[in-house]
Amino acid sequence: MEFQDVVRRRRMVRAYDPDRPVPAELRERLLENAVHAPSAGFSQGWAFLVLESPQERDLFWSATTEPDQADDPWLAGLRTAPLIILAFSNRSAYLDRYAEPDKGWTDRDETRWPVPYWHVDTGFASLLMLLTAVDAGLAACFFGVPADHRDKLHAAFGVPDEYSCVGVVSVGYRAPDRRSPSLRRGRRPVSEVVHRGAWGRNGADA
Repeated sequence: MEFQDVVRRRRMVRAYDPDRPVPAELRERLLENAVHAPSAGFSQGWAFLVLESPQERDLFWSATTEPDQADDPWLAGLRTAPLIILAFSNRSAYLDRYAEPDKGWTDRDETRWPVPYWHVDTGFASLLMLLTAVDAGLAACFFGVPADHRDKLHAAFGVPDEYSCVGVVSVGYRAPDRRSPSLRRGRRPVSEVVHRGAWGRNGADA
């Protein structure tokens, strides 16, 4: 598939065919492409937790949702995903990397960072998985774990405390799903969000 087609076809899909597992070779392609994401200082402070068996997936949903959400149609669709990949960032990997001689921030001061690039880079890796899914004929969605479920998630899967779940990628073969009502907002045009040369100059010929 051409890259432009991949970009245009990418959307968050929230329902999957539960009887069609993701083939192993496609699962590995998702993960192999994810680790080609850029990272500050080549820190690569990410980690991925892959859940495929019904028991693993049930444990994930029980650790990250409440019983009273059982009738939530959005969650009901996501629960049909045969593959769940959790993307974690590791701040310490970046602070350690930038304390090395070629960087020299030996104080490991987090305020030196304009933004938390450990989260940004893990987001890059997640996007590569989303795009790879489209290219492979799969569907995917990126969503977050509520902050108040962090401890339950870590305890359920033995995740070290230094890792933070940036988001979750659900993957499978698309089933009919309800498009998000947020899409009614429409996509903001380039002329509205791009400033050329100075803020407020939006024209392509500016």
